[in-house]
Amino acid sequence: MGLLTDEAKVLPPPGIVNRNSLWLGFCGWLTALLHNAMNRNPFLVLGVHRQVLFTSVGWFVGYYLTKLENYTYAKLDREMFEYIRQHPGDFQEKEKKTLAEVLEDFHPIR
Repeated sequence: MGLLTDEAKVLPPPGIVNRNSLWLGFCGWLTALLHNAMNRNPFLVLGVHRQVLFTSVGWFVGYYLTKLENYTYAKLDREMFEYIRQHPGDFQEKEKKTLAEVLEDFHPIR
């Protein structure tokens, strides 16, 4: 059993490139650079394998956080629409007004 339930696996997968993956991958890469800089090593050229590892781990975590986020929001939407379906009296549509009915008449003062 993992973080995601069987219901979450039914949802379509998010794109490989999403905001969480990009952000956490970038944070992983910066972590490797910061580690090199704190050890007074040439931070861009030393430990490239560690930079790739931290970036890919951050990307992986971001991808699964996006999946978890999509599942959470889908579950909340399902519960909200079910509540609306069971209580239609609470969610009656309002009569539509034209813009002229909403705004007051304009009388310029000179």
